[in-house]
Amino acid sequence: MIKIAKTFGLATLLALSAAVPALAEEVNIYTTREPGLIQPILDAFTTETGITVNTVFLENGLIERVQAEGESSPADILMTVDFGALIDLVNAGVTQPVESAVLEGAIPASLRDPAGNWFALSGRARVVYAAKDLDLSAITYEELSDEKWRGKLCIRSGQHPYNTAMIAAHMAKHGEADTRTWLEGLKANQARAAAGGDRDGARDIAAGICDIAVANSYYFGLMSSGKGGDEQKAWSDAVKVILPTFEGGGTLVNVSGAAVAAHAPNRDEAVQLLEYLASEAAQKLYAEANFEHPVNAAAEVHPIIAALGTLTPDSQPLTEVLPFRKRASELVDEISFDTFSN
Repeated sequence: MIKIAKTFGLATLLALSAAVPALAEEVNIYTTREPGLIQPILDAFTTETGITVNTVFLENGLIERVQAEGESSPADILMTVDFGALIDLVNAGVTQPVESAVLEGAIPASLRDPAGNWFALSGRARVVYAAKDLDLSAITYEELSDEKWRGKLCIRSGQHPYNTAMIAAHMAKHGEADTRTWLEGLKANQARAAAGGDRDGARDIAAGICDIAVANSYYFGLMSSGKGGDEQKAWSDAVKVILPTFEGGGTLVNVSGAAVAAHAPNRDEAVQLLEYLASEAAQKLYAEANFEHPVNAAAEVHPIIAALGTLTPDSQPLTEVLPFRKRASELVDEISFDTFSN
């Protein structure tokens, strides 16, 4: 009887275990970049691994939300569209270090935190859109303030991270006084208020509002490929892309990147996703879906972006630009950069 009872107990236990479904694997991303830009890559990850990816889009207040949630935060990965924002995450104490031979092998040391708190995942060159019939084949960032462009420049808000990074890079090279003068020149050259997005620069060139615009390279790919629709394809057809450089330097390339959240409830899955995002396959998807420059040297650049010319990134490390970002933002407000007064 004892033997029968033991057998029954084991059978009952097995039956009960089978009745309880295994917890589904998932990873939660808090991101400041548009989810649609990375969704194809996340879908590919889910297909390959079976891990569900949940995304929460936060245009602003990423750090504040994670801090407010504290140890109970569901965030596993924090993803941003700017190098400075990655550093802000670390300084706010909302990340944790990751040791991964896969990430270290795929991402150059200059594009990841030495302590493993953040990793760059893609690059975006800050370029110039110009009217297709304009006699212009080269330009420096410094020349954007030249009087020849009075009333002919379109640009988004000076406070957008894409522009504060550019202003900070200028300040790191030329100092605050020269940067203020340069920024005042950019303001004087505006054809309309500094607002909207980068694609709006191509739109306004097509409409004859401005001759040149400052924008990110991948937006041209999105428009030119037709992914933005027929209207945006027409905008891209009206412009050409010039890879500007700093005097004596190269083209400004900012990065998007990600970090594992300090209290990630699904840490292993988060690291697995980061490793996937840095893989050659995912980097190829980045290039195909978003027209961004891969950080993994083994991945190919999309033909549309490759056709823009050979990219020579500026040699100044982004870590040297970072200390000037706060002052760059202050200068934007001090000269009322976003207020149109022409």
